[in-house]
Amino acid sequence: MASQPGNGTPTSAAPTAGSPQQLNQIVMEYLSKKGYSRTEAMLRVESAHTDADGRPIITRPEDYPEVKYERAYQHLRRWIDNSLDIYKPDLKRLEYPVFIYFYLYMIQNGHLGAAKTFWKNHIAEHEAVHAYDLQELSRLSHPSHVEENHLAKLYIENKYRVKMPNTTRNLLLHFLEETAEEGGQTMLDILNQRFELTSLPGRASLFDRAAEGQEGEGIQGHPFGRADLADNAPPVKLGVLPMDKDMVKEVEEELRDEDSRLRELTRSDELGIAAASSLADEFQKIKREESEDSPMRESIPLPPYTVADIHEEVKRVKEYREMMKIGGGPSTALPSVCMYTFHNTNDGLHCIDFSQDAELTAGGFAESYVRVWSLKGTPLVSIISSENQPTAPKSRRLIGHSGPVYGVSFSPDRKYLLSCSEDKSTRLWSMDTYTALVVYKGHDAPLWDVAFGPFGHYFATASHDHTARLWSSDHIYPLRIFAGHLSDVEKVTWHPNSAYLFTGSTDKTARMWDINTGNSVRLFSGHTAPVTTIAASPDGKYFATAGEDSLINIWDIAAGKRLKTMRGHGKTSIYSLSFSQEGNVLVSGGADMTVRCWDVLHGTGAQTADVPEPISGAVPGLSGPSEPTAKVDGAGSTSKRKGKDVVATPDQLAVWYTKKSPVYKVQFTRKNVVLAGSAFLPSQPTV
Repeated sequence: MASQPGNGTPTSAAPTAGSPQQLNQIVMEYLSKKGYSRTEAMLRVESAHTDADGRPIITRPEDYPEVKYERAYQHLRRWIDNSLDIYKPDLKRLEYPVFIYFYLYMIQNGHLGAAKTFWKNHIAEHEAVHAYDLQELSRLSHPSHVEENHLAKLYIENKYRVKMPNTTRNLLLHFLEETAEEGGQTMLDILNQRFELTSLPGRASLFDRAAEGQEGEGIQGHPFGRADLADNAPPVKLGVLPMDKDMVKEVEEELRDEDSRLRELTRSDELGIAAASSLADEFQKIKREESEDSPMRESIPLPPYTVADIHEEVKRVKEYREMMKIGGGPSTALPSVCMYTFHNTNDGLHCIDFSQDAELTAGGFAESYVRVWSLKGTPLVSIISSENQPTAPKSRRLIGHSGPVYGVSFSPDRKYLLSCSEDKSTRLWSMDTYTALVVYKGHDAPLWDVAFGPFGHYFATASHDHTARLWSSDHIYPLRIFAGHLSDVEKVTWHPNSAYLFTGSTDKTARMWDINTGNSVRLFSGHTAPVTTIAASPDGKYFATAGEDSLINIWDIAAGKRLKTMRGHGKTSIYSLSFSQEGNVLVSGGADMTVRCWDVLHGTGAQTADVPEPISGAVPGLSGPSEPTAKVDGAGSTSKRKGKDVVATPDQLAVWYTKKSPVYKVQFTRKNVVLAGSAFLPSQPTV
């Protein structure tokens, strides 16, 4: 090998014996002989760009990946941070995908040390919103992993779609062209190669588009990019499940008898009951009759109706007549909220549920038991007389699980209670005897939620094993397994006609399942964090989801499209959602210790005349730690909560504050009264 005298620096490209180049040559000859042409080609490309020591050949310091990509990324972030506030929400959404693509480029090209440094420097900026994706991508440690990892392949094989106003897009491109030598050219290259920038009509808006992804954004096949079901959604039947015709006749006869008894007791005008508002007439308004959009009654096998079902339907009609109407005339009003606060739970209360008749509430605890309370304060009398000695208590402890209880659900007639636990089982409890009747086992991981169906015979469970399961109370094995989520299924709820089941998952999506086929018929993707609670409207048309990203999304079920996003809970998780009986008002409760009321259809283009106008004023008995009296904030208001500004969207109708109690459960009763449950958190001693 020729050398320059005196310094020993090689001047020839001839490989030294035992050098990386010679080893590469030997390996390439071997791969060629064995027929591994693709691997050989990749090795030749890498070898052509390395020096005698096997290091990448770089002519300028700024071409080193740890310098090049770091410089370009910092260049973009500094400009965004110094931009006007009106442009920031749209521009901020570029930072995360740019960070991911730069990281993947470095891994893919073998610059593992540079990739690790770049990752460490900037991961904290994105963990709050994209923690689950980052955890998945953090496992990459070799170029081959980029091709093997499902999430990395999605990014490499697809373009990341971003929507922004035309003025914002032009401003971005102009800036990058003007600063090409300072990192702008690197940014332009990645935008051209890996992004699909779509211009939106209109001007930039600070309020309408925040940091969350817009409809149709992101990677195809991953949350933000509506993937497999958005454009080819199968048809669904969203109408009511028709009642049994014989049952209808018996209910009508029972209601007529009830009307006759009322007339015999006193005059109708003394009771304030007009002739047009008899129970029989009220039943005609809510009678579930077959329509073109109704599922076939035979497709959802239910046990034969009983006398108890007749009485339950009569009770439902009476409650409907007494229901407070939210909207529908000059007497519009916001819902009343009745808050129940659980004390001395030692932060061990995991879940709460209220019976539909507002007489019982149940809580699941970390100490592996369920406790049931009477909301009326009356004793809980067991039909087993020995259980009432010497007197019946006003609360009952149900013991049987061997792990923390994460979900509870009352049956529609409140005769039964379901509970699910970390012990991988679901238990059915009798509210007549306050004892366990059945243990259902089938999941192979902890259960996070359980929900009775609208008619009480079926129920569903959600689990850490990434599945939800359908059960009937008379079978100890699951009837359906709903598999499709990529992570834990956190929540389950039912469509009002019982033909479909909704699930929410930590994979940041929600799904709608057909209980007859077990297939996923709708995918709702748009959250940037795990979905923590879901709810379906009583009319079966709308679906609401909320999650750890502090956002509430409203969806059109038939179209499978997001109608709008509502915000107001600050940066805290939302634990519970519930629709009013008319379906035009939604209430939510969360970790920010508030109950909030929302106009469901505001801003969607649908008729909203029935919704009450937001009002301002004091609400007696509800006070927050930072206000002398609680406030009912109007739409679009800014509330000061513990020194933090919470900007709410215009569809917020009201907010009620608790003192130191995160709201775990909100639930509209059949009379349109909101029941809310929270656990009081005592002040922690200061050190």
